[in-house]
Amino acid sequence: MAQPDFFHDLLAPELADNLRELNPHWAGLPGPQIPRFRRHIFPKIYRSLHAGLTPASVLRGTRRVGKTIIVRQVIEKMLDEGIAARRILYVAFDEIGSLRKLRDPILTIARWYESRVLQRTLNEAAHADGTVFLLFDEVQNLDAWAPQLKHLVDNNTVRVLLTGSSSLRIEAGRDSLAGRITTFDLGPLLLREIADLSHAGQVQPHWEDNGADRLSDPLFWTEGIAKARVEKELRVQAFKAFSVRGGYPIAHERGDTPWPEIAAYLNANIVKRAIQHDLRLGPRGAKRDEKLLEEVFRLCCRYAGQVAGQSAFVPEIQQALAGNIGWSRVLTYMKFLDGTLLVRLVPAMELRLKKRKAPAKICLSDHGLRASWLQEIVPLDPAGLNANPHLTDLAGHLAESVLGYFLSCVPNLELAHFPMRGAEPEVDFVLTVGTKRIPIEVKYRKRIDPHDDTRGLRAFLEKAVYNAPFGLLVTLEDDVRVPDPRIIPISLSSLLWMR
Repeated sequence: MAQPDFFHDLLAPELADNLRELNPHWAGLPGPQIPRFRRHIFPKIYRSLHAGLTPASVLRGTRRVGKTIIVRQVIEKMLDEGIAARRILYVAFDEIGSLRKLRDPILTIARWYESRVLQRTLNEAAHADGTVFLLFDEVQNLDAWAPQLKHLVDNNTVRVLLTGSSSLRIEAGRDSLAGRITTFDLGPLLLREIADLSHAGQVQPHWEDNGADRLSDPLFWTEGIAKARVEKELRVQAFKAFSVRGGYPIAHERGDTPWPEIAAYLNANIVKRAIQHDLRLGPRGAKRDEKLLEEVFRLCCRYAGQVAGQSAFVPEIQQALAGNIGWSRVLTYMKFLDGTLLVRLVPAMELRLKKRKAPAKICLSDHGLRASWLQEIVPLDPAGLNANPHLTDLAGHLAESVLGYFLSCVPNLELAHFPMRGAEPEVDFVLTVGTKRIPIEVKYRKRIDPHDDTRGLRAFLEKAVYNAPFGLLVTLEDDVRVPDPRIIPISLSSLLWMR
């Protein structure tokens, strides 16, 4: 039964028209053309939306990684499978600013949708025709989105997909939504996705997201290395493209566009937009310092792959901005950037309480952002680095950054770095899988010393308390040999190729 007529005033006519324009399928009209290429996470998102354990799924990722494309592909697939067009509502909250100004916009739009599109309540529709699907894009732009969503899913039989570019704002709503949402993180393109997009070469992943326990088995890694060797030609091509242009889809979809144009696009549409829109306004409308955000991001780019704390950041920021800016404020702004998913701050592994915790390791979402923001290109592929040997040390730091962000995007995986402790040398990363730990050391240069370059790994492996069955030595080249059977050498390209 249709809702009473008092719902007709819920939305201004122009807002109602905007919603209809966002949902041309209601009128049997085609939507905008979308890429045929699908990100690796698409099947999981589609499955979760239809049959996940929770009524709502959240897809998080930086701007321009393809979240909106995924949502539109979900709509297209549902229509192809015969789901009635009127059972699908799509709202993009970053496109129409006036929608965000509604009081309780999620609930208000849902009521208008019941009245004007379904012509029955959400629950009536679920009983008569099938569950309704609500897709809300860039939901972090809404104030108090979580209580509205909680009310919606607690009182209606619906399935919801949300996307967001700010994990800070998404995380802020998770406590009240416990048991109601499942969260997925989407980073830049995986190496095999670049192969598919740029070189029309599809390969199956060796590393599936639903098998974290396999990571503690050495056979998992040796089999992955063997697969990467078999697929070397395509892997090398993809890694070269990744080295030159990073991992954002636009850089590979428009492979004929000169890098300076791509760089300007990345700066304007990813970094600047995150700083000016996602981070500029804090709680209760408080404005954050845009210049400080930009300067902190610049230094995160400069120190990517490194553990840089107060002594590195504060003097440079004070000099650049001519102000007495303290470490506490700088650290807060670094956490804001972590919240946009542009940066991941990998914490130190702490087994015991310490008075002074070690700083985090800085890992960028993509080295292409560093190249665009600093206007400094550092090759990561062996051929490019062999032609620029003076960049070897810097490439080593960026390799750590790439690896750290890559590992931080793997579901259900705990990642840390291991700082030097007394006589114990540092280790670049430590994966915790159940009760076991896997130390990872990055040595990104042409010549590897099997003894000196494995010192940190061996020290970690010999400490029984860490329960480490083996370690990984991540290298520039394939076919590195290490006599210690507890250490598995793997090139960065091979490791990235596995997932």
